[in-house]
Amino acid sequence: MDNNKKIVIDDVAKAAGVSKSTISRYLNGKFEYMSEKTKKKIENVIKKLDFRPNNIARSLKLKKSKLIGVIVADLINPFSSILIKGIGDACKSKGYNIIIVNSDRNPRIEEEYIESLLDQRVEGLIINSTGENVKKLISIKKTGIPIVMLDRTVCEEEFSTVTSNNYELTSQTINYLIDSGFTNLVFFTEDAKRITPRKEREEAFVDVCSKRLDKSNFYVCVIDHEEEGNIEVNIRKFQNSHNGKKVIFAVNGVVLLNTLQAMKKLNIKIPDDIAICGYDNWGWAELITPGITTVSQPTCEMGFQAAKILIDKIENGSTHDIVHKQLKAKLEIRGSTVL
Repeated sequence: MDNNKKIVIDDVAKAAGVSKSTISRYLNGKFEYMSEKTKKKIENVIKKLDFRPNNIARSLKLKKSKLIGVIVADLINPFSSILIKGIGDACKSKGYNIIIVNSDRNPRIEEEYIESLLDQRVEGLIINSTGENVKKLISIKKTGIPIVMLDRTVCEEEFSTVTSNNYELTSQTINYLIDSGFTNLVFFTEDAKRITPRKEREEAFVDVCSKRLDKSNFYVCVIDHEEEGNIEVNIRKFQNSHNGKKVIFAVNGVVLLNTLQAMKKLNIKIPDDIAICGYDNWGWAELITPGITTVSQPTCEMGFQAAKILIDKIENGSTHDIVHKQLKAKLEIRGSTVL
């Protein structure tokens, strides 16, 4: 074949010994009536010919962009990157591409990105939301653009959601801590605002502690990351104002890591002086001595399921069907809470 000739779909079909419609189905991720042998053959031919389909032309012809918009609240948070990995895996398997934007926890920026993504003709949105643009999102849904809320939920009667069992696992963890002999507990969190996972975890903490401890033996502490030394001050306050075995529960991986860094700076021994545990089982949790007890969320699977639900809505026209999927997290007990 002439190396200067642009490879088109006819060339791929001819080289693979199949029809143009079969190649089209392959490119659109429709493998239902295609054997694995045929699928593999087409894949090899595309690689050999270095064929790159004209996605713009295809989208105009089909009136489909095969694009999905993904809005995350905090892109530098490892939780977000793991979510995106799951979303990407699901989209790739169905022939979709994703556009990722970061709202930086700012409702105004989130709204601007929503408009920008719609201008780029995305077929649907996956949103890890600030929780502040509900009316905007409802109006978009009414136009036929499907939306799935990921981790952070709003208006569940309107939007499909994918979450983990925050209340259940927080309750399990707090019960474990009290059963293990800890008599003084503090919940380190960030401003909950409209962030549902934070609110659910705080609610579970308070509910369990209220049933099993005196009011003077537990409290909620809102961490201010903008104020230098804020975490250190609150750790010292907790250490000096209570007797007995003490433990800090961190609302998420960022708070957990920052708290561990502050404890190291203060030369606090874990768990002898203060024990610690929290959400998000990131790689460093088992490497830091003595190993950090964490709640391990199925973060990648959450992203995968959100994309799967959205693509089903796009391809089957089920924009208004509401799906709520709650995945199971797991408590990983390590030395940081073992007395």
